[in-house]
Amino acid sequence: MMTKPDTLKINVDESLTAAVQVAAKLYFNGGVFAYPTDTIYGFGANPFNDDALEKISIVKRRKIDKKYILLASDMEMVLKHVSLVEESHADLLLALWPNPISVVFNLNQYYRELTGEDTMGFRVPNHAFCRKLVTELNMPLVSTSVNRSDKQPLNDYSLISQEFNGEIDAIFYTSRPPLNVASTIIDLTSNEPVLIREGMITFPEIVKKFKYL
Repeated sequence: MMTKPDTLKINVDESLTAAVQVAAKLYFNGGVFAYPTDTIYGFGANPFNDDALEKISIVKRRKIDKKYILLASDMEMVLKHVSLVEESHADLLLALWPNPISVVFNLNQYYRELTGEDTMGFRVPNHAFCRKLVTELNMPLVSTSVNRSDKQPLNDYSLISQEFNGEIDAIFYTSRPPLNVASTIIDLTSNEPVLIREGMITFPEIVKKFKYL
């Protein structure tokens, strides 16, 4: 029986630029990798590569048609993909990002047809590796928790390596202590924000910013 090759491991603290270059190459080649974010570790891949999305689903042992949150470098990148319900929502996004807040939007017509989805969640992260990578890609990046379906997310490099070695292409990690709180998720597909999941940023904080726009 053939054994799978070991997964590549790269410390992003030692050489951020080199790590980003390796991750970008994997992204465009349809690879899947784990990486640190401003919340918990995530699996990353090209959201417009069906083979890469299928790989993540297989590794996570989840349904292939389940949606993923996408990371963007800035609000301009997000607005290329979505259609805002209200112009004032742009002001809210400027007040919220970069932060561990994921927002579900209506996709614009082009991306609805491309993805077959009506809505998608986006986040502009407050994390050096993520921002530099997504800026380099000039495209959104999948961000989904590092775990098997129905299991708790893994947020420690050594545990991720033990569980997924040989199943993903690379693990990008940091020596800094991980945060163990997921992002807050809100729905902005209608006039007012609706809470989907409360995480590091509380929903009352978001509503307060919205009310003062």
